[in-house]
Amino acid sequence: MQPRTQGSKGALLSIIALLAIAIAPLVLAAPAYFEVTRGSHPHDVAAAPSAGGPVFYTAQMTGKLGILDPKTGKHEEIALGSGSAPHGVIVGPDGAAWVTDGGQNAIVRVDARSHAVKVWPLPKDTPNVNLNTLTFDHKGRVWFTGQSGYYGRLDPTSGDMKVWNAPGGRGPYGITTTPSGDVYYASLAGNHIAKIDVETGTATDQGARRVWSDSRGRIWVSYWNTGQAGMYDPATKSWREWKLPGVAHAYSVWVDPEDKVWLTDWSTNAIVRFDPDTEKFESFPSNRSGANVRQMLGRAGEAWGAESGNDRLVMVPAPGN
Repeated sequence: MQPRTQGSKGALLSIIALLAIAIAPLVLAAPAYFEVTRGSHPHDVAAAPSAGGPVFYTAQMTGKLGILDPKTGKHEEIALGSGSAPHGVIVGPDGAAWVTDGGQNAIVRVDARSHAVKVWPLPKDTPNVNLNTLTFDHKGRVWFTGQSGYYGRLDPTSGDMKVWNAPGGRGPYGITTTPSGDVYYASLAGNHIAKIDVETGTATDQGARRVWSDSRGRIWVSYWNTGQAGMYDPATKSWREWKLPGVAHAYSVWVDPEDKVWLTDWSTNAIVRFDPDTEKFESFPSNRSGANVRQMLGRAGEAWGAESGNDRLVMVPAPGN
């Protein structure tokens, strides 16, 4: 038997290194889980843009906003007020957490540093709006949806609040702002998306439960009833649709900075990643049953969701980011 030469040893090391590189993305893609307060049933989640920054979640059942430090796994919860039942949360351009609070029928701001809570109640002639989600337009105004058949706008600087009846009646749910500044919402009950004129407040149907814009201004929608991902292109006024694997029920949708589309499928208890370029799906099942991830909102390299059924948050590293 011939002794192994230095050249063959180097070749072996090169092969091992190549295998490690090939396997690394698979290891990195494993979801990470973060336990939060039992009984909080986190509904929506929003990660601050900076890497390693705080991750906010709405504790809908206990009327609080949760703040997770992903570096330590520790969390704290801020009470939002009497009767609070927070639903949606996003990180505003000011770095604060902005919340739709169905229990208080109000928009709520929680300062990221002081944790001071400020509440803007909706007008008295629009009670029980069933507030869902919110977004900022390019002028710093907050737009929000109410599933009882409303959408509205808050100017935080002046405190001016306006609420409109949705043209399709009940159903406004997800809402998003495109890079060009257009605002769209999705109507779950109305089975359509609508574009809002941000100056007049007029909404026009374009025809879902959740909705999100990609970097090109295309609107991605999750189809609960048919288990599909839909994409509306305002430039061509055309739709495309892709069926999730199996018998799916797609709840939420979020588009990451690389324009990869993330959805949650309740039928398979999984987070699903869709690549529009290859038109392929990749599934990340939860390691516990009944995850019930209702919404996703991450940052570069990280897709975050709230497992409302398991009282914990989940983070899936985004491959290639």
